[in-house]
Amino acid sequence: MKEHYDVVVIGSGPGGLAAAISAKKNGAQDVLIIERDIEPGGILLQCIHNGFGVEVFKQDLPGPSYAQRFINEAYQVGVDFLLDTMVLEITRDHRITATSKRYGFLTIKAKAVVLSMGCRERTRAQVRLPGTRPAGVYTAGTAQRWVNVEGYMPGKNFVILGSGDIGMIMARRLTFEGAKVERVLEVMPYLSGLTRNYVQCLMDFDIELQLKHTVKNIIGKNRVEAIEAVAVDDKWNYIPGTEEIIPCDTLLLSVGLIPENELSRQAGVLIDPVTAGPFVDDGFQTNIPGIFSAGNVVHVYDLVDWVTEAGLIAGRSAAQLVQNGPQPNAKTIPVKAGENVRYVVPHTINPDHLADGEIRIQMRVRQPIEAPVWVEVRSGEKLLHRKGEPYARPGEMVTIPLKPALMDEVKAAGELTVAIVKR
Repeated sequence: MKEHYDVVVIGSGPGGLAAAISAKKNGAQDVLIIERDIEPGGILLQCIHNGFGVEVFKQDLPGPSYAQRFINEAYQVGVDFLLDTMVLEITRDHRITATSKRYGFLTIKAKAVVLSMGCRERTRAQVRLPGTRPAGVYTAGTAQRWVNVEGYMPGKNFVILGSGDIGMIMARRLTFEGAKVERVLEVMPYLSGLTRNYVQCLMDFDIELQLKHTVKNIIGKNRVEAIEAVAVDDKWNYIPGTEEIIPCDTLLLSVGLIPENELSRQAGVLIDPVTAGPFVDDGFQTNIPGIFSAGNVVHVYDLVDWVTEAGLIAGRSAAQLVQNGPQPNAKTIPVKAGENVRYVVPHTINPDHLADGEIRIQMRVRQPIEAPVWVEVRSGEKLLHRKGEPYARPGEMVTIPLKPALMDEVKAAGELTVAIVKR
């Protein structure tokens, strides 16, 4: 086991695998992936449904097949793997402390680190659901692993709280296995996942979605017996008289994902309070030189293909830093969220990087606009670039590329603002 590496990647999901492969292909000699699970692949291993690889491979693949392509490539290019190993600490000077059954306590020094720890699900405690504490309340991802990997059915009659993608996909999966999904409840007035999942997983199987509804009470002693659903107003207050008892034996929660950034904070990485992920530049470097971050640990993506792309960029940037050293005098331009934009990634860009190709700015809207929109990039009042979209929805990321032709205008800008407005 080596003690020194050019690039160490934490996490072997789609972002981590892509980062390690990219670092190796871009000149890093010694690249290591540290993974806490017993095998690489991350969450993709339990996502047996199709929908992966349309952007990257122009093919519609199930999650394990998508992951295996990158696992195979990582081994082929010579990436080292340290599996079943938990990282305990990362320092500002890239010193990694980890522990594993095979090696015990380890200290590894890296010239660059890529953080790709992914994200975790919000639990019942974090959304403060009232009621008793019986068995039968699970996150949708937990149920997905039980059904798809372990071969266990968590229940027979389900209510799903939240219209996140995992929840809608599990509604379909449980139906395939003979369960009855009584209802999907969503507290927001709009869908929180992809429209395609609503169509393919709920509408196609006649599963009812109720917007502006939540769980008022969980009923049951040893096992969930029912939930009490209720409508809410625009401020999420219960509307009296709208209560409904829905019998069920299992409640699944699909109420959002949280980027896993405990190690990031420990290293001194600054966290965006909106995304709960690191502030990053267009190379996905954080505020700590030599520490990069890519994938769902930065912000929650809706397509795995975008996670892979972020990993490829982060790995390339890490390899370049290892070979060329930091660029302390590089000019950076802040990118800010404007009208109806909740957040943007990256948070800063180096306009000189436009000479190497386009830079993609990704964002989510605050409120849905079910009409044609302009995605606009401005420097003050000056419009630099805009792109048309048929609509804008919070559950679907919006991307606008900055082309190399804009390099001089971006260089002259003090700050860029991205807005999404009706046409």
